[in-house]
Amino acid sequence: MNVQISPAAITPTVIAPPAPRNLQETGLSMVMMRDILLKTMFRMNVDLVTQISRVVCLPVTAVQELVDMARGQRLLEATGTLHATSGNEMGYQLTDAGKARALDALAQSEYYGAMPVPLEDYAAQVKRQSVRNMKLTRDQLLTGMGHLILPEDLIGNLGPAVGSGRSILMYGPPGNGKSSISNGIRDSLGDKIFIPRAVEYSGQVITVYDPIVHSAAEEISDDPNSLRKTSNRFDQRYVYCQRPSVITGGELTLDMLDLNYNSVARTYTAPLQMKSNGGIFIVDDLGRQADPPQKLVNRWIVPLEESRDILQLQSGEKFTVPFDTLVIFSTNFHPNEIFDGAALRRIFFKIKIDGPNQENFLKIFAMVARKKKMPIDQAAILHLLKNKYPTINNNYANYQPVFLIDQMIAVCEFEGIPYQMSPELIDRAWANMFVKNEAIAR
Repeated sequence: MNVQISPAAITPTVIAPPAPRNLQETGLSMVMMRDILLKTMFRMNVDLVTQISRVVCLPVTAVQELVDMARGQRLLEATGTLHATSGNEMGYQLTDAGKARALDALAQSEYYGAMPVPLEDYAAQVKRQSVRNMKLTRDQLLTGMGHLILPEDLIGNLGPAVGSGRSILMYGPPGNGKSSISNGIRDSLGDKIFIPRAVEYSGQVITVYDPIVHSAAEEISDDPNSLRKTSNRFDQRYVYCQRPSVITGGELTLDMLDLNYNSVARTYTAPLQMKSNGGIFIVDDLGRQADPPQKLVNRWIVPLEESRDILQLQSGEKFTVPFDTLVIFSTNFHPNEIFDGAALRRIFFKIKIDGPNQENFLKIFAMVARKKKMPIDQAAILHLLKNKYPTINNNYANYQPVFLIDQMIAVCEFEGIPYQMSPELIDRAWANMFVKNEAIAR
């Protein structure tokens, strides 16, 4: 659904990439653009310049220039009929020579659709909207963390780390909200940037925009009664998106940080860190991956220090791309167990995330109980604090209130009784939170 957005709706802090006024301003070779045009018309069966314009993401005037060039080469021909439903617009179709050229181009690469952005233009846009240019305030970070109860000094430590756009290592015992804090940081970023649909380097097309990673903003359309047009104020080869966030866990492998080449379609897909440019890259559960943490950080030594990454084409040719992402590592291991000193120096901020004290634990417990409509029982709380937690040296964790209350809810629903809390139900819930160390006969 298209909505009307005023010119002010485009983030004022991010300079939009200007729309190319002609084919020369696209920065692409005429042969590449012509072949993408032919492949697109062949695969998508579009025949009107306005339709083609929307698909290849170029202005109508530039597309008409491209169509006229292809007609001059006898690759396209006018159909000879006007489309009454499209403002009497002339239709075009591939000639036999055009179909042969389209098939030949598809044999080299199956890519069609949106014209790519030259790598150097993409690098310039990344610099204009760099995550390091953000001015994150305490209020913004608190808003992103609004659903969390955190120690007072944690925001003070996180704020400078996030605002710097440098790498962060969060470590501490499991179940204390490191993943939730990472997501809160993502939510606090707030503004929007421009993500290219695809990037071109050395004649190769690398797709970047990924609907799974990138959250597109509402599509901009013009008010038909307005004299000022806004929808084409930026290059349509880009998608206006929330700052991206890539979240990976134990499934992360080193090859996911390289270009992904599809040998059947003969196309490239950008690696995860390139898709996260301008946003954040969260490596959750560091230490659970098949590749050791030291090896993962070694792969990022140059990117973390120089804000550039090195990728390689199938031909073996290497090239440089921007690395402009806030990398957040989250681990349950002590950093000295998984990194050497050199690796730790590359990670700019190290922040320990401890479990809550008893006061914050009770606040979290009350908040979760209220959210889940579980009445608080004073006797049950006292039983929990005086009889249960001393058995684990009063080691509170953020996950425990949710776990205990969900356990009691499950019992109440099974027994067919109203939600309630009691010392007996606390005991039953507690029994499922830990496993007794004992020998099992086999």
